[in-house]
Amino acid sequence: TLIWKLGRGLTNRASGRFASLFRPHNTLHRELAGFDYQNGIYYFNVGEGPYRNWDDCHRYGFLSAGDGPRWRDQILQLNQGDIVVAYLRRHGYVGVGKVLAPAKPYREYRHNGRPLHALEIVAPEMDQDADDLENCEYVMKVKWIASVPRTEAKWKPHSGLYTTQLVRASLDRQPTTIKFIEDEFQLDLKSLAD
Repeated sequence: TLIWKLGRGLTNRASGRFASLFRPHNTLHRELAGFDYQNGIYYFNVGEGPYRNWDDCHRYGFLSAGDGPRWRDQILQLNQGDIVVAYLRRHGYVGVGKVLAPAKPYREYRHNGRPLHALEIVAPEMDQDADDLENCEYVMKVKWIASVPRTEAKWKPHSGLYTTQLVRASLDRQPTTIKFIEDEFQLDLKSLAD
């Protein structure tokens, strides 16, 4: 243990008989979100309804939440560089993306320079309360690293996969869900968040 702990400062040719049982040097921080980097890995509930639709999010590269401070504040807590794992209720996980910019009110958000009302949006009431910053939809630009249509959502019943009614939740303590997402989407989530 002492040989491993003192490491490079010693002249020993071998790291010690049980060195393979220890984690590699300088890697503990990768397991502690926020220790020396700001980005996290988050579950994001798409929460489909009249204000938002996965087809829009998938097509135009965004996620949204709103209809009051309780939901708005959750999307505002996500930062540029965070990794989001999109979940669509009754379907499963539909995408993994990187946040490109913090959420903005609906009326301020632009996709390739165009406001959302100028696009072919499926959600019929996304623009409701557009002038009310308390209750309007907030839209966050996302680069989809891997995403699928709702018909190809990733899910395994009775497997302990994480879901919640919250808009945003950390996946730090959800190893089963992290492994499932990484296997299904063929990604390394931790390296994406670095």
